[in-house]
Amino acid sequence: MQLDKIVNYHKALADPTRMRMLLLLSHEEMNGQQLAKRLNLSQPTVTHHAAKLRGAGLIKERRDKNIVYFSLYPYFIQQHAEASLHFIFKGEIEMEKMDQSQKLKDSVMRNFFSKDGKLRSIPAQYKKKLIVLQHMVEQLDQGKKYEEKEINDFIKTYHEDFATLRREFIMHHFMYREDGVYEVNPVEMWTRWDQVK
Repeated sequence: MQLDKIVNYHKALADPTRMRMLLLLSHEEMNGQQLAKRLNLSQPTVTHHAAKLRGAGLIKERRDKNIVYFSLYPYFIQQHAEASLHFIFKGEIEMEKMDQSQKLKDSVMRNFFSKDGKLRSIPAQYKKKLIVLQHMVEQLDQGKKYEEKEINDFIKTYHEDFATLRREFIMHHFMYREDGVYEVNPVEMWTRWDQVK
């Protein structure tokens, strides 16, 4: 797991309200109104904290008519915790590999993305293309369902060839599609650029 994901996990946890939310959700699925009442907070405050937890992949949401229900993503919580321990206690060789991977990622981000965040071109080299795809998908919310038009509009903020990039998301398991609805796959299913030879 990449260092920035581990850091995002700990940032999401670094708030007493979010920790209490996770504790409540460990017992049962709850909607925003229930969480607000139990935590003695306003609904917008709960929504703000839920977005942070969802962004880090710690909770997922389910919509039932106009009500959004939240529940834990226990698998991701455990994976992030184990990755944190592994990172802290692993040896220098692993650190060197991570440094090299980070340098490649930084180079791709510099060379393929303009200062305003637009994608200059889709990389031809497989590993670099995966870095670009992963960066884009990381901006989407885990657990959220997207209509095809929403995905197209999202991709267009980066590059005009939304059809190719949308297809690449599916081909490399960053997302899956069912009945025209798209959802981000669990990170473990993604084709990982840092594991490509």
